[in-house]
Amino acid sequence: MFDTVRADLRSTLDGIRDAGLHKPERVIGSPQSATVTVTTGGRPGEVLNFCANNYLGLADHPEVVAAAHEALDRWGYGMASVRFICGTQEVHKELEQRLSAFLGQEDTILYSSCFDANGGVFETLLEAEDAVISDALNHASIIDGIRLSKARRFRYANRDMADLEAKLKEAADGGARRMLVVTDGVFSMDGHVAPLAEICDVAERFGAMVMVDDSHAVGFVGPGGRGTPELHGVMDRVDILTGTLGKALGGASGGYVAARAEIVALLRQRSRPYLFSNTLAPVIAAASLKVLDLLESAGDLRTRLVANTARFRSRMAEEGFDILPGDHPIVPVMIGDAAVAGRLAELLLERGVYAVGFSYPVVPQGQARIRVQLSAAHSTEDVDRAVAAFVAARADLAG
Repeated sequence: MFDTVRADLRSTLDGIRDAGLHKPERVIGSPQSATVTVTTGGRPGEVLNFCANNYLGLADHPEVVAAAHEALDRWGYGMASVRFICGTQEVHKELEQRLSAFLGQEDTILYSSCFDANGGVFETLLEAEDAVISDALNHASIIDGIRLSKARRFRYANRDMADLEAKLKEAADGGARRMLVVTDGVFSMDGHVAPLAEICDVAERFGAMVMVDDSHAVGFVGPGGRGTPELHGVMDRVDILTGTLGKALGGASGGYVAARAEIVALLRQRSRPYLFSNTLAPVIAAASLKVLDLLESAGDLRTRLVANTARFRSRMAEEGFDILPGDHPIVPVMIGDAAVAGRLAELLLERGVYAVGFSYPVVPQGQARIRVQLSAAHSTEDVDRAVAAFVAARADLAG
């Protein structure tokens, strides 16, 4: 029976490759850092890493690694259980309390990933008589989470407050009991920041709750690294925050929902990804606590990240590359054609710079790009080498 399916799948895969949309997975043989050792691909060896979410360079920080070693000795490797059975240790509760305090929320619940966190919110809080109003460019995990709920679904144009208001009015006029506005804090493909103050203003006029996925901001955006709500001065106006431990906060895995106490309490009782998935490994929880310690004195890391981002953006603009405006360390270098973006990524790797091409369905058709991500771990020389590699790779493409 599978022979027929096999032929169909191979045809689909061939179509992906022919369209230039194939996404290779390159293998690295070293810790995640500003430089990594690539063991497969066009240029095996040590390369500059400009495609990780390691914004503060903490993925291989010696104090984080030491905390992980200590946690293995104290807490063991894994919990082999879900939280409500026998999968809750003191270290999990401590991390939830620390995250709540750091993010300015009443309570926090841990998940195995932010994808699971977003997957567990909507069907728990919203019923058929409710409405969710989602930004058009929200992360796939939000989109999938919304699909699991029975709530009416509305989508507003990216960061468009007039459209958000129109959709809220439509939901309210339709008799929605609860309304929830949800947005990324930073949109991961563009690096654009959501206008949270305006979103809160509009939502409050309609009595709607506000939810923010701040995965690409927490740890380094805002004066204290508390993310986009801190940046916009609305920490007390956001009802639900989701985020990841797998980016700036050490880069391992794990996610969370930080929210009003009653919301978290209900998630503990009814959120399916929480109730039916194994507990976050204690070693990750313990290492994340060390990351939160480091964030208290990470001002120099945030300053370096800002400087690296500004330098790369200005240098690339001087060289005539089409980059989306902004000041976030996600810097999309717009290419357009998917095959060209893929070839450019290969040429960059040959020149010792690891950056990934993004194409459909990750981004819309015709908007393929190289998404460059800066880190505090990069030196000024690293940034300049990356720009030079882009210039050389572009010349090879043209020649």
